[in-house]
Amino acid sequence: MVAVVTGAGSGVGRAVALELAAHGWRPVLAGRRAEPLHETAALAAGRALVVPTDVTDPAAVDALFAAAADRFGRIDLLFNNAGTFGASVPVEELAYEQWRAVVDLNLTGAFLCAQAAFRAMKEQRPQGGRIVNNGSISAHVPRPHSIAYTATKHAVTGLTKALSLDGRPYRIACGQIDIGNAATDMTAAMSAGVRQADGRIAAEPTMDVADVARTVRHMAELPLEANVQFATVMATAMPYIGRG
Repeated sequence: MVAVVTGAGSGVGRAVALELAAHGWRPVLAGRRAEPLHETAALAAGRALVVPTDVTDPAAVDALFAAAADRFGRIDLLFNNAGTFGASVPVEELAYEQWRAVVDLNLTGAFLCAQAAFRAMKEQRPQGGRIVNNGSISAHVPRPHSIAYTATKHAVTGLTKALSLDGRPYRIACGQIDIGNAATDMTAAMSAGVRQADGRIAAEPTMDVADVARTVRHMAELPLEANVQFATVMATAMPYIGRG
């Protein structure tokens, strides 16, 4: 089984790639920087293919999926994970360039990878495969000063639904994992304190990123006749239910 994992050089992407590799998958590691991808590959004990990729570049995305197919013959899973939170500033202070950078990576990059995976899965024999999009708690409710991130993560939910519908005739399943406060470099500030809806700065609980990785593997290893459409995996005591 072959899995393309974007944003595989750190955090959730690395954890998912290593979880899959430990259970017999062949991960194809994508990300902008080669060095952390090779670090992930070393931890995967030689099972992974490294393909440095800017997912906002259509030609680079096409090259990524071509490399995966050339090496392994097919693509069974895309974990569409690359993303950025962007600048945490009030709405009126967010520069156009900051908005565009988040949209390009979180939404356009996710679309380009999903499109390339969809094409490959439709054409390969046996036909089909699975796409798992990384949403976020912010696909449901925002944090303060996160308009670009929140808007793109809501849009990822639409992407997931459209892929699910359009993939039905071709045995292409699509689901989404919405993650809350997994302990990664991106969430390191949670323990020190982050802005709450009432303006307070408060520390938030986190959870082991390995719990996210196991959930993604469960979604990935279902038969294509079954699909986890949406899964929310979060630190139990984080402010989500009742946020704000």
